[in-house]
Amino acid sequence: MELSDKTILITGASSGIGAAAAMLFAQEGANLVIAARRASELEQVAGQITQSNGKAIAVVGDVTDPEFAASLVARAEEVFGGLDGAFNNVGMVGEMSPIADMANTTWHSVIETNLTSAFYAAKAQVPALQRRGGGAMVFTSSFVGTSNAGLPGMAAYAAAKAGLNGLVQSLAADHAVEGIRVNALLPGGTKTAMAGDDPATHDYISSLHPMQRMAQPVEIAQAACFLLSDRASFVTGAPLSADGGVSVRFA
Repeated sequence: MELSDKTILITGASSGIGAAAAMLFAQEGANLVIAARRASELEQVAGQITQSNGKAIAVVGDVTDPEFAASLVARAEEVFGGLDGAFNNVGMVGEMSPIADMANTTWHSVIETNLTSAFYAAKAQVPALQRRGGGAMVFTSSFVGTSNAGLPGMAAYAAAKAGLNGLVQSLAADHAVEGIRVNALLPGGTKTAMAGDDPATHDYISSLHPMQRMAQPVEIAQAACFLLSDRASFVTGAPLSADGGVSVRFA
């Protein structure tokens, strides 16, 4: 099993990519600390894992709170004796509009959720990984803001994800010598709640990808599993695309 006996923290784990990652990582032998704001959905994911003889604890809270980021690490160390890796997966698009029409609150909430939360996560997780003698962090980014795809109405999201990739590269450079690997995962269009449930929208998103389809959440989770596993032992500071080729189309 790729993650046998590793303790992994997952944020945004109540649905979509995060929930798929929790189920997959548990199957791969990981001890899990899963986090999200929605208590009932998060508990349901944890219950499915424990009913299948996996190990998972659910912690409800908001990743934009630095104290919550620290509490997740504390729970990992308290329950499982340490932290080996983290899949910092939380993200939001926010209300889509041109900058001139965008509310200040939208800008701040998108930046805080996608970028500032990553700063809080790294600040809490790096010392724990240092205490463990190494480990891995993966941050969910996007081809939006990191390729030549300038999509209408997504300025705040694009700015946040571009900043996130820069943060990942700096973290990788700072901590590689300590055995801590830090990578960004760039999904393409994925069938999650963020993409809505309108078939016409899904058809349009699919048409942007050379594969002519959207990803299933587990396909993105598999890429995250690789980055957190020892198979990626020489991979750090990388923006790994799992996007059905969409970034190539916009290159």
